[in-house]
Amino acid sequence: MTQPQTEPQPWRGVNVATTLPFKDDLSVDYEAYADHVRFLASSGVDGVAPNGSLGEYQTLTLEERHRVVEVAIEAAPQGFNVIPGVASYGAQESVRLTEHAAEAGAAAVMLLPPNAYRADAESIIDHYRRVAAVGLPILAYNNPIDTKVDLSPEILAQLHQEGLIVSVKEFSGDVRRAYETREYAPNLDVLIGSDDVVLELGIAGAVGWIAGYTNAIPESTVELYRLSTSQEPEDWKKALTIYRDLHPLLRWDSKTEFVQAIKLSQDVTGRKGGITRPPRLELPEPIKQRIISDTEAVLSKGYK
Repeated sequence: MTQPQTEPQPWRGVNVATTLPFKDDLSVDYEAYADHVRFLASSGVDGVAPNGSLGEYQTLTLEERHRVVEVAIEAAPQGFNVIPGVASYGAQESVRLTEHAAEAGAAAVMLLPPNAYRADAESIIDHYRRVAAVGLPILAYNNPIDTKVDLSPEILAQLHQEGLIVSVKEFSGDVRRAYETREYAPNLDVLIGSDDVVLELGIAGAVGWIAGYTNAIPESTVELYRLSTSQEPEDWKKALTIYRDLHPLLRWDSKTEFVQAIKLSQDVTGRKGGITRPPRLELPEPIKQRIISDTEAVLSKGYK
């Protein structure tokens, strides 16, 4: 989807939006988190994106957000990406989070538009200008479903033309956006932002995936990504078989219960997912049993 580049592009490939384990008293289990980062690295993913929505960043203190980034970087092997989310209601706070990420050694950051209100284009662009001044590459995160702020192809093109962003995590759910964004910004890297459109956006030319369910089933989801983005029709056929098998799980990534769902699937696979912080509560029993059933069905087919 983009022209070849010579500089490193850590946002390409599979970077996992990591879940964050908590202890029974709801304090962050940093030791378990470090183990999870090492597990993902050993499973073939390219990096992690801590402090995203799956990492429940909205419920963390500033000190906790800092420590999560530091733990991820300390646990990461050589060449493994760490791309923290730096979303905040205020640009000044996002700037401070980005400065910390740079000091800690992060490769890039992921940034939502301002979403304390329905921001206009001028406010969005100013927000990215302020954070870009820190100097780290920025992955724009388009999630109009939750933020009510849409990074349209026109706005993305302006952000990219000014050198403020290097890529966009596309979470609108509209696979047509990949084609329109390419028309407005031919050299902007489009990343898969929702697990249930991996094949469609892979075929459309996406060059990366900020993945969710890879927390629970890393090897099979990495294989799905590689096949979907190979640009070889024979690989797409192989990907389709995997995609159909995994889709009952992958579509939970687009539902309100996505954090609890992915953590529960981790528990089923034998990896610690565990509890979530309020306001997210334990799932109702019917939904819980459905997720367990969906996960067990995937595992029974040999996916891991």
